[in-house]
Formats: sequence, structure tokens, C-alpha cells
Amino acid sequence: PSPGERPYAGWLYGGVGFVSDTGRQQDYLELQLGIVGPSAGGKFVQNEWHGLIGADEANGWDHQLKDELGILLAYERKIHAWQSVNIAGFSADLTPHYGVTLGNVMTAAAVGGTFRIGLDLPEDYGPPRIRPGLTGSTYFAPEGPRGWYLFAGVEGRAVARNIFLDGNTFRDSMSVSKLPFVGDIQAGVAVTVGDVRVAYTQVIRSREYREQPDPDTFGSVSVSVRF
Repeated sequence: PSPGERPYAGWLYGGVGFVSDTGRQQDYLELQLGIVGPSAGGKFVQNEWHGLIGADEANGWDHQLKDELGILLAYERKIHAWQSVNIAGFSADLTPHYGVTLGNVMTAAAVGGTFRIGLDLPEDYGPPRIRPGLTGSTYFAPEGPRGWYLFAGVEGRAVARNIFLDGNTFRDSMSVSKLPFVGDIQAGVAVTVGDVRVAYTQVIRSREYREQPDPDTFGSVSVSVRF
């Protein structure tokens, strides 16, 4: 990568998660095990994709992070703090959340919340958020055969370690000067049809390291199937 850019890195992992849901509160615990570095296959995946879409090959992979086994234990709690009355099928709710992530890949604490408003609002905790952390917490419970909602949320994180910025734990590698606090603003729309939910999320993320010139802005499409 060019001077001032974050190190190139791939992260190949598997995870197992456990959910406890009381209807008003959801607790989620996940353990991820994997590998960072050339064995994760990030160079192959990116350059093969670039070849498919006719883009230039990425040149920074020769200086990517070295192989390192990774472990990550994450916990998150979401709370249904407020829900409006249902008027002609329309309602709104507010769901704060907080959590902690521990491991050599990421060590951080987070707090935030999500506001939703829509038609036949499902009894769940909103669409998957884009952030470091939990990958399996996408459970949803449809309220009717179809519905939709708009959502907006914020999250702040105190970051003690991020291997993708700090570099390898026990070996010399490229790194940047990580900032200790990171914030996200997210907004989007989710549509539920039967047991399928499709959501689009747009994110503005504050600078994550000192050399980063501007905040990041990016989007994501997620598809969840309930069975």
C-alpha cells in the first residue's frame, strides 16, 4: 500500500454463536477462530474479482500482514427500550445496544442504538449492522407476510486493538497509528417478504487512524433467510 494506507490483510475464520432472547432483550455470544495473512486467501479473492470486473490488479498484497492465528470472543446485548402504538400497521421502536470484543484480532467496547419506523415492524432487533464484531446476530421474526421499515442508528467504539491497523501481534509488520475512538452513523431500509429479509445500509464511519485523510462512506446489501 501507499504510505499512510492501512496494511493489506485477509481474515479467514469460522464462528459459533449463542442467542438468548426474552422478547425485550437479546444477548449474543460468539467465538471466532481463524487466520490473518497470506493463508487467508485475501490476495487471491480480490485479484480474481478484479479480473472478473475488468479492474486493475491490486499491488499492495506483497506487503500484507504475516500469517497469524486469530481468536475473537464477542458479547452484545440489545434492549427494546421503547415501542410506539400500532396505527394502521405503522409503528416505531428504539433499540439501544452495548457490547465488548476481546482477542488478538480486535479488542474493543461499543455502545449505540437503532431507531426504526415502518409497516408491520417485525418483532426483532433490526437489520445486521456493519461493524467489527458479530456475524450471526441476524435473527428476525416477521410480523406479517410482508413489511418494510426505515432505520437509522449510531455506534461509538473504544478500540484497544485492531490487527488490521496495529499489524501483527508478535512479528514485525506494516501498521498505522490507530485512533482510540471510532464512530458510525448508519441509515437504510429493510423489506421483509415471508421468511426473507433484504436490507440496504449506508454508513459514514469516522477516521480510524491518524494518517487517514477522510471518514469512510460505504454501503452494504444483506439478505437473511429464516428457517
